[in-house]
Amino acid sequence: MDLKKLEKVPKNYFKEILESLSKMEKLKRTPFFSGIHFTEAERELAQKINNYRKIEKEAKKVWKIVELSRNENRPQCLDYINGIFEDFIQLAGDRQTGDDKSIIAGLGRLAGTTVAVIGNNKGKDIKQRVEHNFGMGIPQGYRKSQRIMKLADRFGFPIITFVDTPGAYPGLEAEDDGQAGAIAKSILTMFEVKVPIISVLIGEGGSGGALALAVGNYVMMLKNATYSVISPEGCAAILWKDPSGSKLAARALKITSKDLIRLKIIDRIIHEPLGGAQNNPERIVRIVKKYIIYALERYENVPGEELKMQRAKKYESMGIFSYTDKA
Repeated sequence: MDLKKLEKVPKNYFKEILESLSKMEKLKRTPFFSGIHFTEAERELAQKINNYRKIEKEAKKVWKIVELSRNENRPQCLDYINGIFEDFIQLAGDRQTGDDKSIIAGLGRLAGTTVAVIGNNKGKDIKQRVEHNFGMGIPQGYRKSQRIMKLADRFGFPIITFVDTPGAYPGLEAEDDGQAGAIAKSILTMFEVKVPIISVLIGEGGSGGALALAVGNYVMMLKNATYSVISPEGCAAILWKDPSGSKLAARALKITSKDLIRLKIIDRIIHEPLGGAQNNPERIVRIVKKYIIYALERYENVPGEELKMQRAKKYESMGIFSYTDKA
């Protein structure tokens, strides 16, 4: 085999390729295998190397989107709120233990309609990021979002959510305060309300922390946003115990808008200005506003029970299930 081909083998696979070559050379030197040609094995190994190069190339493309979704200059929840809604009034507290500033919630007006607005906010400098806990929600925030959703349901206000979080806060204090239960109840509440829910993924959409605000009748996603069950780094750590596999994990997780529209997880991709939303924040805010108004008009005259059924069917249809009756 031409060893020059190994020069372009991605580092993640180099060890595996070398082991395969070593085994092949040992077999060639074994008397029992003398006279046997290994042409086919070498051809398969060469094909494997070419496949690895292709996978690595795809993984790098996906990782660029991951980096864009995390760009600190991307417009955040408060930017969209200030640019889209009139007379926004922020509401705080979960009526139990306190407030969570990583989740913004309140009421505002859009195109003459009162709406409830909820979203993750990361903060733009280190002081704000600490204040907003880097966009990672705690139980108080999810309980606050439930309170606002129920308020909207009571008065018939549509609900608009903006999702941008690496995931719910994983600290011990959050777990002790009922993190999992708060997220589960938030998801349940979104299935129960009888008003339209429009969700927009504007940056990172990580794990249950994102899903807690993303059970919508109409889910839109910015082109360079991401949405997955776990972060690529977390996936690589669990599966391979190696952070260098994060790019491969990102590719395998199918976290891009292109993947998710094909899998019918989201309903629409919102294209960003050239190079990403961070290059023209004012323009992307105007674009998102237009699409939110379109989505609200789409569900304007849909009865509450039908809205509930649509959400249920939408999420029940995700994934492929098989059932075998052994009886």
